[in-house]
Amino acid sequence: MAAEYTEADIKSLDWREHIRLRPGMYIGKLGDGTSADDGIYVLLKEALDNSIDEHIMGYGKEIHINIDEVGRVEVRDFGRGIPLGKLYDCAAQINTGAKYDSEAFKKSVGLNGVGIKAVNALSEFFEIQAWRESKTKAIEFSKGTVVEEMKRPKADDSDTGTRLAFEVDRSIFPKRTNFKHAYVERMCRYYSYLNPGLSLVFNGKRFRSKNGLMDLLAEEMESEPLYGPVHLKGKDIEIAFTHTPDSGEEYYSFVNGQNTTQGGTHLAAFREALVQVVRGFYNKQYDPSDIRAGIEAAICVRIEEPVFESQTKTKLGSATVSPDGETLRTFIGNFLKEHLDNYLHKNSQAAEALQKRILAAEKERKELKGVKKLARERARQSKVHNKKLRDCRAHLNSKHKLREESTLFITEGDSASGSITKSRNVETQAVFSLRGKPLNTFGLGKKVVYENEEFALLQAALGIEDGIEKLRYNRVVVATDADVDGMHIRLLLLTFFLQFFPEIIREGHLHILQTPLFRVRNKKETIYCYDEEAKDKALAKLGKAAEITRFKGLGEISPDEFKFMIGPDMRLDPVEFEEGKGVKELLAFYMGKNTPDRQEYIINNLREDVDRQVGDAA
Repeated sequence: MAAEYTEADIKSLDWREHIRLRPGMYIGKLGDGTSADDGIYVLLKEALDNSIDEHIMGYGKEIHINIDEVGRVEVRDFGRGIPLGKLYDCAAQINTGAKYDSEAFKKSVGLNGVGIKAVNALSEFFEIQAWRESKTKAIEFSKGTVVEEMKRPKADDSDTGTRLAFEVDRSIFPKRTNFKHAYVERMCRYYSYLNPGLSLVFNGKRFRSKNGLMDLLAEEMESEPLYGPVHLKGKDIEIAFTHTPDSGEEYYSFVNGQNTTQGGTHLAAFREALVQVVRGFYNKQYDPSDIRAGIEAAICVRIEEPVFESQTKTKLGSATVSPDGETLRTFIGNFLKEHLDNYLHKNSQAAEALQKRILAAEKERKELKGVKKLARERARQSKVHNKKLRDCRAHLNSKHKLREESTLFITEGDSASGSITKSRNVETQAVFSLRGKPLNTFGLGKKVVYENEEFALLQAALGIEDGIEKLRYNRVVVATDADVDGMHIRLLLLTFFLQFFPEIIREGHLHILQTPLFRVRNKKETIYCYDEEAKDKALAKLGKAAEITRFKGLGEISPDEFKFMIGPDMRLDPVEFEEGKGVKELLAFYMGKNTPDRQEYIINNLREDVDRQVGDAA
């Protein structure tokens, strides 16, 4: 019998309840801070954005950010300060702010309608304070509700500005939630690149940029540029780019100071305009992929009333520069047509280096075309592809309702893949089986990798032979044994993805499957343990007579047990890396030639484990 539908079923939530009930709508992922896209960094950004906008309008040259060991945040700027009579409204009145008037805040990061209200609602402790005209006022909240409020402003000769302080509500966030200082420092660096002349001081460390996006490229680029970066600035637009010997495309895009990590209409317009200008300058119809191969570019635009595709503002959806103005495509296209064309005419060395890079990419693409064709024919003729891949029905590049759950497990050997295959969800989980240790791809070109049967088949299975736009699985999971060989295979796979498909890592698709090291059980209960500490706790709970099984490999885990390990509660560690010069050096050290430095490092770091194992055996 169908349930009745009456007036009692209609509920209205106030702003606090709605934000707390659906926090993901406002800040994305409720992670514990170990991932750069966790919601706590969105909260920090919201607290910072209002201070950044004050600087953009010409008020305040310094922002102080402090985060203590328990995760309490304080952001203090030296702008004009929020009008004291509107302090409550700006912190707790939804859709209230100064930025709706485009004359006051022409091209701001946000609209101040939701941002700090979300911080307020999701914080156990939240305080807002402003200084204006030698007076100050402060209000303290908890979970969006006032705890203490200064009824009248007090005399205070401190510098004008605004202070926000908050500590997240751990009844909503994981209990161990805290900020990773490396992520906060990166946020400060980016803000400094986008706002030359602004100083951000995080826990005493100062971030300041003189050359804007040029400093960003210098900091982030891993490879040597083939020519001095092109730096173009105009009203509401700044672009810096160069090319490297690498084959991928690297972009850092921003709108009104917001790092649009997923790009959007402004980035698409830049990529298109670059191709048009280069073709026109050389009077050659070069392939777009050859023109952009190896590019490292940063682009920042400022537009009125930006429209983003989500509240977290990671992808721009706006098509126009202003509500009644020209399109972004025309704006960026005209800017590049004039300024880049002029630059190439005036800088012949850069123009020659760029053309040389385009021709090299063209040659490589044509060579790869033949190799790819051979690889596909080989896979089709031998039918090895079908044997290595046990596919599922849902794919990311399809319209299947479960496409976001599509997962590919990359396993080592038939025994491991056999257990996963028997216990997987055939609707959403696929399995690709490696024959053993794959090729070490460090320092190799794409041609060699495509000629390698194992990686050619893996690329075909993933659908990434021509880029990740047609990636077939939302999650790519490396599932190897927790022994030395398994770790080596894991490193070889990570090297492959880092070298040739870093976008898979950047966009959060690559994961490591965590499987338990021990099973502790008695007649009534079974506990799976992922480390020694968990094993000791399980023994304390089940008693010393409990049976302990040490899993040496995935093949030893029965299909029935694997159902639990790859089910809804499976443990996945996202693979992440911070952009910058360190990645290439790291790969060279661990995956390059066997240098004396690496031998010494391995010997020094293995000794402790060996001594401990000998001690345990004794």
